[in-house]
Amino acid sequence: MIGHSGSQFRLGLAQMACSTDPAENLDKAVAQVREAAARGAQIICLQELFRSQYFCREECAELFDLAETIPGGSTDTLARIAKELGVVIIASLFERRAAGLYHNTAAILNADGSLAGIYRKMHIPDDPLFYEKFYFTPGDLGFRNFDTPFGRIGVLICWDQWYPEGARLTAMQGADVLFYPTAIGWHPAEKAQYGAAQLDAWRTVQRGHAIANGIYVAAVNRIGFEGTPEHGLEFWGNSFVADPFGVMVAEASTDREEILVVECDRRRIEEVRRNWPFFRDRRIDSFGGITERWLEGK
Repeated sequence: MIGHSGSQFRLGLAQMACSTDPAENLDKAVAQVREAAARGAQIICLQELFRSQYFCREECAELFDLAETIPGGSTDTLARIAKELGVVIIASLFERRAAGLYHNTAAILNADGSLAGIYRKMHIPDDPLFYEKFYFTPGDLGFRNFDTPFGRIGVLICWDQWYPEGARLTAMQGADVLFYPTAIGWHPAEKAQYGAAQLDAWRTVQRGHAIANGIYVAAVNRIGFEGTPEHGLEFWGNSFVADPFGVMVAEASTDREEILVVECDRRRIEEVRRNWPFFRDRRIDSFGGITERWLEGK
């Protein structure tokens, strides 16, 4: 395990709108990484699938052309930037693993430019305008932690954020913070009736992961409207960092490109877990049923 100097570390979240040009999006992401680093961020997280607009709004085989290998062009570029700036970068990419085999994958570029590892999205949604099962094979690496010079981190992706089991298994490996690169928004026809409740549920479930695990949680989402007025999505931004007791430390707007830089402190994790010792009191002898699909009749 890499030793961490001091108890404090600084997160950077880059919330941005995406164009239809992958090269333009990569350039913008690099610029945001540079700005976040200039403001003191040490671990910088980009939003889900930042190199393109959210293509899973439709099922189109030609869109597999957006995928790339890891390592590959994007990770090479970001690795150079990570090494130059001495920062860690979390980059969510459309991974081409082999012909006909693709994943929604986060690459973790360490501060020396090396690839610390990858996490492949475990939970794959299939809902109107979120047709991810057409594109992505479920992750096969499990829930993971990555050591960096600034802290031990866990990375999950978007739809994973609704599953307490994923947060728990990642936190149990010793992470200081859980990152959730995200692409989530409103169906325009639903926004007036359900929009506020949907956004509140999204915040609440992730704050719950922070509280239940005594851990920092950082979610970074995109902004902007993508698609046609009839079949588009309005991404709701609201990237945020919650502390180990669920306190909202920082939160971005709904509709502006922003960079959040947030200072975190491992002593806060220790303080919260001493006073709310959920890991001490877990009845692990009684949790076997959690691996069942349903407990009908039991």
